[in-house]
Amino acid sequence: MDSAMEDVLDAVGPRLRALRRARGITLADLSATTGVSESTLSRLESGQRRATLELLLHLSQVYDVPLDDLVGAPRTGDPRMHLKPIRRFGMTFVPLSRRPGGTQAFKMIIPARAEPLEPTLQTHEGFEWLYVLSGTLRLVVGERDLTVKADNAAEFDTSLPHWLGSADGGAVELLVLFDMQGVRAHVQGDRTTRAQP
Repeated sequence: MDSAMEDVLDAVGPRLRALRRARGITLADLSATTGVSESTLSRLESGQRRATLELLLHLSQVYDVPLDDLVGAPRTGDPRMHLKPIRRFGMTFVPLSRRPGGTQAFKMIIPARAEPLEPTLQTHEGFEWLYVLSGTLRLVVGERDLTVKADNAAEFDTSLPHWLGSADGGAVELLVLFDMQGVRAHVQGDRTTRAQP
């Protein structure tokens, strides 16, 4: 077995222990949930025992994490993005870009609600550009209360008090570009197709 594989396997135990502790689960609780003895789990976490696929599958289900994340498997050149949604303010944000700083891209999902929410305006540094994929967005920026339908875009300075929600109680999906430095999104067309005066 090569040293890279050994390193991956050696890191499984400490990763499992850290995950269990972060979740506030005792070995006794984990044993009761999985049906695996406390001594086996303890030896697994201390590195005295190698994890079997069966053990890892049990733990993956209990911790609700992908098996690859559980063992820290190295990326294999798969070109697909493995997106991890973030839930805030009752909405779901799916990061579409990975690089720190600069412009960040997100898919934002505002769930349907029986009762519309009252706007709670907020401010922060930056500039935001959004494109509504489906649904009807209610966008409040300063004194303006706007409705943005699917296939339409908007941009605004986030230092102005603003709020995003559903205009009609239905679900809304949108793409959001956000930049902390306040750089505006620009659409650049083909210069050869400009209208002639």
